[in-house]
Amino acid sequence: MTSILAFFIGIFSAVAAYVLHQLIHLIERLLTEDFLTNAVNWLYLVFPVIGIWLTSLFIKYVVRDNISHGITRVLYAISTKRSCLKRHNCWSSVVASAITIGFGGSVGAEAPIVLTGSAIGSNLGQLFHMDKRTLMLLVGCGAAAAISGIFKAPIAGLVFTLEVLMIDMSMASLIPILIASITADIFSYVFTGTSTLFNFTLQSPFSVERVPASILLGLVCGVMSLYFMRAMNFCEGQFAKMKQHPYRKLFVGGITLSTLIFFFPSLYGEGYTTLGTFITGKTVTDWSQVMNGSLFYGHNELLPLYIGLVMLTKVIATSSTNGAGGCGGTFAPSLFVGGFAGFLFARLWNMQQIGVYLPESNYTLLGMAGVMAGVMHAPLTGIFLIAEITGGYQLFVPLLIVSVVSVMFISIFEPHSIYAMRLAREGKLVTHHTDKSVLTLMSMDSLIEKDYVTVQPDMLLGKLVNVLSSTDYDFLPVVDTAGRLMGEIDINKIRHIVFRPELYQKFRVAQLMTPVPAILYRNEPMEDVMHKFDATNADALPVVDINNCLQGYILRTRMLRAYRQLVADFSAE
Repeated sequence: MTSILAFFIGIFSAVAAYVLHQLIHLIERLLTEDFLTNAVNWLYLVFPVIGIWLTSLFIKYVVRDNISHGITRVLYAISTKRSCLKRHNCWSSVVASAITIGFGGSVGAEAPIVLTGSAIGSNLGQLFHMDKRTLMLLVGCGAAAAISGIFKAPIAGLVFTLEVLMIDMSMASLIPILIASITADIFSYVFTGTSTLFNFTLQSPFSVERVPASILLGLVCGVMSLYFMRAMNFCEGQFAKMKQHPYRKLFVGGITLSTLIFFFPSLYGEGYTTLGTFITGKTVTDWSQVMNGSLFYGHNELLPLYIGLVMLTKVIATSSTNGAGGCGGTFAPSLFVGGFAGFLFARLWNMQQIGVYLPESNYTLLGMAGVMAGVMHAPLTGIFLIAEITGGYQLFVPLLIVSVVSVMFISIFEPHSIYAMRLAREGKLVTHHTDKSVLTLMSMDSLIEKDYVTVQPDMLLGKLVNVLSSTDYDFLPVVDTAGRLMGEIDINKIRHIVFRPELYQKFRVAQLMTPVPAILYRNEPMEDVMHKFDATNADALPVVDINNCLQGYILRTRMLRAYRQLVADFSAE
């Protein structure tokens, strides 16, 4: 059954990818078809703002839900919502991102289509009442199919689910993901023919003499990945401060984006056409076409400066697009920045005649793999994606070198990918570490025991004994009149006086209660909960809210039963 669902997920994801790309190209062609190449185009100041505004209206009045950060939302669904994605995610991101990107939004279509494919898998699984583990697998099938369908890269789609979504691949899960990925790839060929995203022809094979340059490029890509992530987080933080003022966000983000695109038209949309110029061009005249429609037009000597400025401002343009209310991802921008970095590296190297000649087209592709691998912490995805979208398997060795060096460098500064870092801070990230993954999937709400009896601090020992005789627990929480936790009565610690009636009127609960070993808070990560149980060796710990009001208890035995069951489910083939 799972394999059959994977097949249909592949078909639907390929259709969604095709529709998205066609919508983007249609809108972009209608808007920019008559733009001049030898002069500036003032409409660059208008179109992006209109696109973001239309997207905002669509999301606010039609979708009525947050659909930004597509891949992060998939990770969040896997971690906290048992892989359940909403029905509108099957189409809403396609429409919203097509409007945003078609009107010039400097973002990518990959994250929205991954969210779409994952939602297709999730909703098909929910329709057939699949269990949680199968739902997670179907979400992975949708993500793999989306990457495969939009890039015609089935292997990249497969390893994407392993590295980015962090879905463990046993033999049982490998087959459905492969089926979905290959199906999407085949249907993409049916829809768009056999051409790859970039028309790459290897001019100069890899040689050992270029290994030092490849290692150095890997370090450059690591630095650019770090800049990409830090700048993106900073810009998102600034727009988050304007959360209560949507029109201010639209104004600031729209004006910033439009101004950047006006000066650097290469920032318009996904940017794959510009990257194609670097990959297919052979002379300065060919490469200088990237400056068409800008103030730099006709100044071929300023090409390195233009490339450097575009490379650095791409992150600002992407953040402004999403921050202002647009819909798109960072997948394509990371490829864009990487391609520009790789080309600039090779161009400056050759201009200065530092050593052996570096083919600019080759190093554009290597840079794309390096920065994407660094930003996503996904070296295999970077390697196979670039190899598949260009047919450039001859560059496999340098792709490996650059991607690995880039990931090694950025891992020193950022332990998580740009998609996972938000969830990691909240303790909601599913990883390949089985124990951490199981604890992440556990829900505190399902473990809280609310069938307990409370006592108040002024209660006499005699009445306390009567209460103890009617409860099955060895403890009683002590709360004040407002329900705030003050301590607990441990029957084992007062056993020596409970059978002495002469003391029943002399002692009160306040004199007998002891502090609780530890306090648990609502929505506290289960990994922290487990650490508190291990540290205190307690049989039960209280759960309180922010006002210290008692919400219930978590029993060690109940928690361990749930943990063992999830481990069994998680490890099942």
